[in-house]
This record gives sequence, structure tokens and C-alpha cells, in this order.
Amino acid sequence: MLNIPDVKMGIVALSRDCFPKTLSERRRSAVVQACREKGIAIHEVNVTVENEKDVLKALDELKTANVNALVVYLGNFGPEGPETLLAQKFGSPVMFVAAAEETGDDLIGGRGDAYCGLLNASYNIGLRKLRPYIPAYPVGTAEEIAGMIPVFEDIARVILGISSLKIFTFGPRPQDFFACNAPIKPLFDLGVEIMENSELDLFESYNKHKNDPRIPGVVADMARELGNGNNYPSVLERLAQFELTLEDWAEANTGASRYAIFANKCWPAFEPLFGFVPCYVNSRFASRGMPISCEVDIYGALSEYIIACATSMPPTLLDINNTVPRDMYESNRDEFAGYKNTDLFMGFHCGNTPACCLKDAEMKYQLIMHRLLEPGKEPDLTRGTIEGTIRPGETTIFRLQGTADCKLRSYVAQGDIIDVDPRSFGGIGIFAIKEMGRFYRYVLIEKRYPHHTAVAFKHAGKVLFEAVKMLGVEEIDFNRPEGFPYPGENPF
Repeated sequence: MLNIPDVKMGIVALSRDCFPKTLSERRRSAVVQACREKGIAIHEVNVTVENEKDVLKALDELKTANVNALVVYLGNFGPEGPETLLAQKFGSPVMFVAAAEETGDDLIGGRGDAYCGLLNASYNIGLRKLRPYIPAYPVGTAEEIAGMIPVFEDIARVILGISSLKIFTFGPRPQDFFACNAPIKPLFDLGVEIMENSELDLFESYNKHKNDPRIPGVVADMARELGNGNNYPSVLERLAQFELTLEDWAEANTGASRYAIFANKCWPAFEPLFGFVPCYVNSRFASRGMPISCEVDIYGALSEYIIACATSMPPTLLDINNTVPRDMYESNRDEFAGYKNTDLFMGFHCGNTPACCLKDAEMKYQLIMHRLLEPGKEPDLTRGTIEGTIRPGETTIFRLQGTADCKLRSYVAQGDIIDVDPRSFGGIGIFAIKEMGRFYRYVLIEKRYPHHTAVAFKHAGKVLFEAVKMLGVEEIDFNRPEGFPYPGENPF
């Protein structure tokens, strides 16, 4: 994926001066060896930090090696001042972990007390107001520590991406979708830049790309991707022109940021002016890690981007749209095994889900928009969706939202996309999430979340939850199991 960070992992060992330095160094090398055996790339910093001057030496080595995510490893008790100063001055994502004792045969000269040292480190982490990643049980053998690093790598990718992200918008957020009309102040709290533009800016730029010599190449690539689903080849030239418009806009305006995403107005004035719906182009950008949300849903686009960073997979943005009819549930009991009817919903959008995430993807026209703009006519202005049943498998729904009072809150819930034909239109699938009915009422409705949810095509809850915590979001909801009531839920 082209629009997400490459994580370069490093590990620094710490040693308290009254403990054997060699113990921490040996344990660090064992972690590095375990990483190599697991295929995890990690830079082993030669400096072992015992004091503040060592911190400066380690930082120089980290900078030279282009390390942007750091494992702070307490090979023994560790010096809480220097180790937290290192995390503070490093300025990029940090994980704190500690070495477990290795054998009952060596608990005198070979005892490191890192289990104790991490407690002192936590106090100093608070003094410095740091937000490192600390695993659920952050103490382990070399092999166990190595097993924690891939999770941290995914978390670090989110933090690095957010810290250098710009969001472009085109058009005002629609009046009929006030839920999408969230304040932008919390974006700056996250370090995200935003550039809001008029639809006229987009239209002008699009017209300047007419007869762009690159258009035939993009058309050919679209035709290759669509294959037998290329139902409207005559609209591809317009779509290609639009794709190049957005690519060039990002290239020219990303500025001091490194990564870019879009939140664009896509109806109803868009279609008469541009001559198509932008859904298929949006899907292609999402497959590259540059999601484009519709309806100027800024936090929807941001949530999609966080998923792309967390999973290194294409995301999508769907409406939490409609219930699954009882007869459909009853006639597919085997496929829905373990789920109640109220655990199910259909996730739908017009046609913005990447083709690689759909079964039998086809280009079609936007049925709802066709009713509004071209009633009784052959589709023209409303062509350009990519439609199909969403592929079955693991899924996570997620959203980071700015509230009306300029606070940040989030939710995350894992489940499955079920291999049952939804028998409807658009990019659509049947989602199954345990206790979704209660989650819908006491999180989504109670906390005023909009209808859009960002979708990951794997179980990514652990990474997303920890990444949002590191971003400083304190209110993170999840689908609580039966018997674990939500605040305000009637226990009777």
C-alpha cells in the first residue's frame, strides 16, 4: 500500500548501574535473535542505556538507522529516569517491555528484577505525560517479547500515519447528514492537518485534466481490474480523468505532511456536473491506502485510514444499514450458527468498496441516485459504482469520532461477514457481531454516532483499541458480552 508508513523497528536495552550490564545486553541479543527467527526486522542498538549521556548516544544511533518505532527493553531493573527520557526525546511510538527471569538455577547473579523495574518506569512515564504502548502482560522471555513486537508494529504504523496526515475535503458537509458534520478542532489535537475546498475547486481541476495523456493508461488499468464486470466501458474515460485529478491534487497539496486522504461531496450536484458517480474511483484509492469517504465524512475517512495502517489491507466505509429479515435468518440457520437475529445487520454502500473485497465485482449505476436524477431513463450520470457481495470472513467495525463538543470518542467491535447472499444492491454484506443489538442501542445510538462505520477485513480490535489509547482517546467502547451491562442499560 502506497499511502501508509513503513515502520523501522529498533530495540534499546536498559541497565541499572547496580545490576550486571552484560545481563541486559545478553537478553537484548536473545530478543533480536528470536525476532530474526520469526522473520521480524529489528535494529539492535549497540548502546546500552545506563545514564542520560547514554540516552543521547542511543538517540544518535537510532537517527542514523532511521528507526521510527522503538522497543524500550528492561533487560534488568533499568534506570527509570534515563529510560523514560529516551522515550520522550525519541518522539515516535515506543513500547515498554521487561525481561522475565530465565531459570530457577540462576537467581542470584542472573536475576534482573525487571518485573519490579517496570513499575518504577510506569511512574516516570506518568510524570513525563507519555503514552507508550505497554502490552497486557509486558514481561516475558525472549521469544515472548518477540511475539509482542508485530502487534506494536501495527500500532506504531497507525501513530506514524496519523502524525503526518492531511485530509482534503471538497464541498460542504450535507445538511441531511448532520452526523457527518463534525467539528475539525479534534483533528488538530491529533496532529492531523485539514484542507477544506469548494466543489468548484474540484470541478475546475477536473476540467483542466480533459485530454490528459495519462487517461488511456488509467482506462486500461480499470478495464483490467473490472474484467467481465466492465458493464459501462464508455464511462471509464471520465472516471480516469477524475482519478488523475485527485492524484494530482494530493501530489500538489500534501505539503509538509507525508500522507493524504479525502472526504468528498458526492451528490446530488456532483452527477449533473461531472457526469458520473465517483464510487469506483473512491474504491481504487482505498485499495492503495488513500481512502475517500463520501458525504464529506471527515472522521469516516480518518477511521478508514487508521484501519489501513493497522492492517496493511484495504478498508471500506459502509452504512450500518438494515436488518436481516427473519425469513432470511431462519432459512440460513446453519450459516448464522452462534448468532442471534439481533446480532446481524447488513453493511451497505453505493459502490465504494475495493473490488478485491467483493465477490463478482461489477460496475453498475447508483440505483437510489438514478431514481432522483434520471427517473425512467437509461443510466448515464449515475454510472460508476462498483457493486457485489462483500467477501465473507473476519471483520472489525471501527470509528474515531469528533463530537459536537469537540471531544474524541471511539468504538471497535469484531465479528464475521457471513457467506449468505444479501439479495440486494450496492456493495453489501451480512455482518454478524455478538450482542450487536445492545451495542447498536447503548453505544451507536446512545452516544450519537453517525451511520457510517469503517470496516476492516480481519480481526483488528486489539491493535485499533491500543492505537486509539495511544492517541489519547479516553472513551473507547466495544460490544459488551451478555451479562455485562452498558451504563444506562436497564438491568431488568
